[in-house]
Amino acid sequence: MAVHLASPGSLATGIGSLPHTDPVKACDEVIRIFPQLPYAPSLPNRGILENIVFCDSECLPGRVIREERLLVDREADLSGVMEQIYLDYIEGNYSPYAIATEYASGFHEFIKRKFLSPFALKCQVTGPVTFGMQVVDAEKRPIYYDSQYADVLSKLIALRARWLEQTLTWNAGGTNTLVMLNEPYLAALGSSVVPIDMDTVKSGWHDIADLLQGSIGIHCCSNTDWSFIFSLEPGVVSFDAYATTKEFLLYRDDLFTYLERGGVVAWGVVPADNRVFSGETPESLYERYMSIRKEVTSYIPEKLFDAQSIITPSCGIRFATETESCNIMETAAMISAHVRGNKINERP
Repeated sequence: MAVHLASPGSLATGIGSLPHTDPVKACDEVIRIFPQLPYAPSLPNRGILENIVFCDSECLPGRVIREERLLVDREADLSGVMEQIYLDYIEGNYSPYAIATEYASGFHEFIKRKFLSPFALKCQVTGPVTFGMQVVDAEKRPIYYDSQYADVLSKLIALRARWLEQTLTWNAGGTNTLVMLNEPYLAALGSSVVPIDMDTVKSGWHDIADLLQGSIGIHCCSNTDWSFIFSLEPGVVSFDAYATTKEFLLYRDDLFTYLERGGVVAWGVVPADNRVFSGETPESLYERYMSIRKEVTSYIPEKLFDAQSIITPSCGIRFATETESCNIMETAAMISAHVRGNKINERP
């Protein structure tokens, strides 16, 4: 059963993807900038297999990659493969769900590194809603709308997530692990155009959380039903605080309860899009964060807010140069340092 993350005390970290194609350089930068809460970077610019969804699709029953699209072939008999996933889930047999280097070069480089007493080690996996909504069958119907496939998918992702956290513990020496579910499609909660059944979401969430031993979180970079997300009691809720704080804080009562129970919020206050980031400064983004902090702490104790917060970019950083991506990450780290009272480099 997943556990809550210990209080991070306004540390900084990244979200997931970077524009780098060299995993050694990518990990060098992440560990340099976020030594206390480093994360295994995803490197989608290396090729399609390292893109979201594709990177977690190795064991997907009926998987077909055609014209750079991920599909499932329902004509073949998949019952045996699905039954094996159920059996492996029940037995906790996660070894067959290891991720190959060509799907996660950043992760494989990351676990080679030595870390000096980090607060936690972080990685990410595609969440079942986003996975199931992006993969379709021959009739172009998302597999998430097939109840059996949705059920198998959550267990498949749970086994992959369990392998990831255990590998972090074994290879990288981390005592605390954080696996984030990358779930942009949760923005569709409550939509009549793209209907998502909340009971299916909740069931899939518990499938994953129940198998993990470290902490698990949810990253959704668009607005959603945050009351529902808080009710799942993830260890971390990560969102785009730069663009959607106003909507997020409509759920202030739920937020207060969530933080009091030990939940952590990752405030994505630094724009991950360099076109937006270039119009800001470290000073302006620090002031933006402090403005958010001031508003929230008008009804939540400052000590609780600071203890249960993480500062991040708003999303993964892909559409930027390597230098620009480092500037974005460094700004998140600088804001964190000032909030924590470690005023490195005298900025903001």
